[in-house]
Amino acid sequence: MSAAGTRTPSWALRPAAAGRAGRVLLAGFAAAAAADLCSLLAGWHLGHVLAKPLLMPLLVAYVITRGAPRLLVAALLFGWGGDLALLFDAEPAFLVGMGSFALGHVCYLALFGRGRTSPALGGAYALALVGTVALLWPDLPADLRIPVAGYSLLLTAMAYRSSALGRAAGAGGALFLLSDTLIATGVAEWPQLPRPDFWIMATYLAAQYLLAAGAITREQAYGREVIQD
Repeated sequence: MSAAGTRTPSWALRPAAAGRAGRVLLAGFAAAAAADLCSLLAGWHLGHVLAKPLLMPLLVAYVITRGAPRLLVAALLFGWGGDLALLFDAEPAFLVGMGSFALGHVCYLALFGRGRTSPALGGAYALALVGTVALLWPDLPADLRIPVAGYSLLLTAMAYRSSALGRAAGAGGALFLLSDTLIATGVAEWPQLPRPDFWIMATYLAAQYLLAAGAITREQAYGREVIQD
């Protein structure tokens, strides 16, 4: 059996069926995302509560039809856990959500492997991390400072390493960092953009989709290279 065959998940569908199912599921994800973002713009909380839990399961189902690696599926499912936790407006739920997202970042880092990334980009991310944490630190609740700083380090590492999978994934990592920074500025009670939840979700959804797309593209390219070898 070829190496490409050993990397193909057992859940992968036949190409024709996978293509049809994938188009339906991606359309479902787009519809749920539109419903969620429109609800946030309209200030309709119930619409957000109904749409948000559908987002990551639909994206997970879509990437499975594309033969996604298990680490990508795990990362998205941990993101779903974070999404659900953050529906509750309480500090324990915030910490649970942050922990779930952190596990997702660990999965992403493992998925990225040891692919080459730019040292200059790493330096820029390091400066952004230090500057953001330093600015936020005095305004964060005392019991959240260490958890937020630790999470920020992991998130920044994920954002930097995401470029190992190409430009799409690299953009996804950057948007994930932006989305969570917007959350942190809200926790610190900094001035916010109008409808801050809209911007948080818009950047987050784009981030998860781009990370997934980059991972799938790299996985399929690897499979083609192995077959040719």
